[in-house]
Amino acid sequence: MEHPTPARDDSDPFGTGAPEPGPDVTVGPPWPDAAPSDAAHPDTAHPDTAHPGARSVTLSISMLVAAVLFAVLAVVPAPYVVSSPGPTRDTLGDEGGTPLISITGAPTYPSTGQLRLTTVSATGGPGYPSTVLGVVRGWFDSTSAVQPVEALYPPDVSKDQVTKANQAQMTSSQEDATVAALEELGYDVPATLTVAGTTPGSGADGALRVDDVIVTMDGTPLTSFTQLTDALKATAAGATVRLGVKRAGSTIDVDVVTTERAGGGAQLGVLINPTFSPPIDVKIKIEDIGGPSAGTMFALGIIDKLTPQDEANGQVIAGTGTMDISGDVGPIGGIRQKLVGARRDGATWFLAPADDCSEVVGHVPDGLRVVRIATLHEAREAIIAIGAGAGDSLATCTAG
Repeated sequence: MEHPTPARDDSDPFGTGAPEPGPDVTVGPPWPDAAPSDAAHPDTAHPDTAHPGARSVTLSISMLVAAVLFAVLAVVPAPYVVSSPGPTRDTLGDEGGTPLISITGAPTYPSTGQLRLTTVSATGGPGYPSTVLGVVRGWFDSTSAVQPVEALYPPDVSKDQVTKANQAQMTSSQEDATVAALEELGYDVPATLTVAGTTPGSGADGALRVDDVIVTMDGTPLTSFTQLTDALKATAAGATVRLGVKRAGSTIDVDVVTTERAGGGAQLGVLINPTFSPPIDVKIKIEDIGGPSAGTMFALGIIDKLTPQDEANGQVIAGTGTMDISGDVGPIGGIRQKLVGARRDGATWFLAPADDCSEVVGHVPDGLRVVRIATLHEAREAIIAIGAGAGDSLATCTAG
């Protein structure tokens, strides 16, 4: 949830994590008063009982200086981001007494397992600086990662900008997860395909305009986003397609020369802002977590609630990964910290995006088994197999 970027996944994704300054040190006489017998015979009195010794004063001053230095290190900012394991949340459970996923318009079913989204807690982002002490602690903590601030944030980005971006990504991930989950279950999810922009130099550049609505492709009506993406996957790169477009109240035909799409098929070079009309109302309630990385676990939670089968069947399964409308699982950041957080919170299985496997190998906590996934369908099949006791047959992340 990528809580992340700030975490992105947690109650205080950018908390300083700094310890409180040490207690005040009182400097006083290091030795008790001299015994009466010594006072009666000053020639034989011990010199160290007459006044505090130099060694004692030096020790006391050193302790005071150390306490002050500790307090300073606890608040002085450092130009690093420290990422640590964040909290996890069960997408089949409650958030403040309210189900994290609420569904109306279709029957829902109880679950005995857990599907836990994972997060990263981070300090060092805009408005939430890391301290020198926190950075040093992070360097010596095998479960944390320390990176220069400039590796993760532009120099001029503000706290408000980061917060808004994370919130927007979380909202988008919830919508995409809902659409992907419903379509995985066989529901039709109608969408209005509105053009939000075009890629300079692409076939769509100059042919399509902002606020155009694409309604057909090569004469076939397009009523969902998935229809458009599936049609383009089946189109050879470089082919010309004819789009039916609603523009300013009229419908016109526009010819667009496609280009090659990463992963195969063709692309238009157009940015689509789809407006969905799901046949079922799905609401996701989660606080203090931002970013897109919880998409896969949201989608699995929706599927589990809408199906009579108890997919997880008593197992505690954690995971991460972005989820696009087409059901593809994408990579995220901080997966090593998420593995640790998952095991800490009782998970014995972890669903990891295939593109993150290089970060997983060699960093799996004892007692946790990782399953490699690339699509929502694979993730769904994985939790069914785990719940049925057949998880050991599933593909995992391997070196090379």
